[in-house]
Amino acid sequence: MDINDRKQKSILAGTVLLASALTIFGIVMLRQPTLYNSPGLSTSGNGEHKSNSSLPTLSRQENGLFQQHEAGVTHVLVTGGAGYIGSHAALRLLKDSHRVTIVDNLSRGNIGAVKVLEKLFPEPGRLQFIYADLGDPRAVNKIFAENAFDAVIHFAAVAYVGESTLDPLRYYHNITSNTLVVLEAMASHGVKKLIYSSTCATYGEPKKMPITEETPQLPINPYGKAKKMAEDIIQDFSKKSDMAVVILRYFNVIGSDPEGRLGEAPRPELREHGRISGACFDAASGIITGLKVRGTDYNTPDGTCIRDYIDVNDLIDAHMKALANAESQQVKTYNVGTGRGKSVKEFVEACKIATGVNIKVEYLDRRPGDYAEVYSDPSKIRQELNWTAQYTDLRESLRIAWTWQKSHRNGYGPPIDAH
Repeated sequence: MDINDRKQKSILAGTVLLASALTIFGIVMLRQPTLYNSPGLSTSGNGEHKSNSSLPTLSRQENGLFQQHEAGVTHVLVTGGAGYIGSHAALRLLKDSHRVTIVDNLSRGNIGAVKVLEKLFPEPGRLQFIYADLGDPRAVNKIFAENAFDAVIHFAAVAYVGESTLDPLRYYHNITSNTLVVLEAMASHGVKKLIYSSTCATYGEPKKMPITEETPQLPINPYGKAKKMAEDIIQDFSKKSDMAVVILRYFNVIGSDPEGRLGEAPRPELREHGRISGACFDAASGIITGLKVRGTDYNTPDGTCIRDYIDVNDLIDAHMKALANAESQQVKTYNVGTGRGKSVKEFVEACKIATGVNIKVEYLDRRPGDYAEVYSDPSKIRQELNWTAQYTDLRESLRIAWTWQKSHRNGYGPPIDAH
């Protein structure tokens, strides 16, 4: 009986160990990042996942090109590269002959933008897309382990001031915690160059204009606070490392690719939190009945907020100059703006002219967390990186963006019949 009991116990223990091993294996496999051609991964025009088996598969040879450093080729990881700004950055990097890996969880980005880039640059070893969440340290570490990155441009972030006041914890997780995950992976795998996408929201509501890099950072909303925390983490880590870092604090982004290949296509449910340009275009398109301007009692000449509107093409040019000029053991910080402020009322009038539509405007109470006046002093970036905004005609930037919007009424999704 004792022998049989021992046999039964041994069999039972073995069964439990096998089941445990299989469970752990299953969890690990589920947590692995999915490559661009993950079976059936695609999105609708609004970014929601749907089945689509048309995405091509990277061959082993193509994957190998991303796994090794190559003389004369800079392999750049672009986090959030399926988003509005990130996709424009990926386009420019590819045009400049860099190798690009985009990592995006498509919660705010569009797989359609990645498809556009893939069609423009189909050559092996130019572009790969990895579907992964930066909030998953194992997935991020695996991505770094399997790719030979030379630099990281970290765009990925939720980025709406109003939404941040409604869901602050999401912003601290998505911005601050995820930046820490990226930094840890860079440190573990010897990636020495970081261009960090920050924001003028870290300054809060300064008492003096224009804003310089020395203006105290006193953010007044969770979005700005989360970005400021991420900046602090980067600064602290860099004191004990030889990393080359450039932090770009940019202002209100508008515009799109002048050749009409890319544009901005936010998820429909986020429109109310989005950029004023998107709201203007929605009103001009008839998607919404009119434009809602929040706040007419600010201490400004016409009572509406004043902002510094920077064209996305100028913004991306600043990133390219930062990438080329980042220096080891240094953290450089630059404001990226035009240095000139425009009021919301002025912006709306420019949008009416750019679209040719007499947009109906409704004036409402202030939006929580907003500030009256923000515009930059771009002297430092001009002097140190030889960068100056070129696309400074507000109407022209809006006209170019409107051209893309008119021909992409469903974003990157299937065209909508105008009739």
